Amino acid sequence: MAARPKLHYPNGRGRMESVRWVLAAAGVEFDEEFLETKEQLHKLQDGNHLLFQQVPMVEIDGMKLVQTRSILHYIADKHNLFGKDLKERTLIDMYVEGTLDLLELLIMHPFLKPDDQQKEVVNMAQKAIIRYFPVFEKILRGHGQNFLVGNQLSLADVILLQTILALEEKIPNILSAFPFLQEYTVKLSNIPTIKRFLEPGSKKKPPPDEIYVRTVYNIFRP
Repeated sequence: MAARPKLHYPNGRGRMESVRWVLAAAGVEFDEEFLETKEQLHKLQDGNHLLFQQVPMVEIDGMKLVQTRSILHYIADKHNLFGKDLKERTLIDMYVEGTLDLLELLIMHPFLKPDDQQKEVVNMAQKAIIRYFPVFEKILRGHGQNFLVGNQLSLADVILLQTILALEEKIPNILSAFPFLQEYTVKLSNIPTIKRFLEPGSKKKPPPDEIYVRTVYNIFRP
């Protein structure tokens, strides 16, 4: 029996949360080893476990994978969440890359100065409503299917749902002008593997708090 994937990262969302999402969507059980000190990071670095000296890192199938997008691609491809041909994979990749640009704003938000955080919420809302959500609303309206690509769940759906739900935590009515995305979000959230991940007690991480921010600073600040 193959070992379960092991995720190496602080105990919070960050760039590892997308990896948790795609593993959960694929129905894959995984373990986590939380980084809590700078010494733990140095141990991984000194042991040549981190190709570019940074996390996220995932131990899976005898490999130590780094770089978030590479990790996501490997898991998605392995579990049939990356399309059936080159055209579908390219579409999925485009949609994921665009969504990750928006998600990056959410990842960095808790590390901003308090005075800047509310301004950034307004900026995120504007970018989501003007630049990103109209694209996906048009796609769903145009093909009338339940998923973005190939009428089956893909990495693009998982990352978009993650981003929408994280934005709704800060801006509850963010989808008010997007009826197709509203319906899409409800349908995806009720897929059994995703529904389990959204329930209390799962390995889905809560919104970042001061403890998480302080831990990250203590680990990664020079």
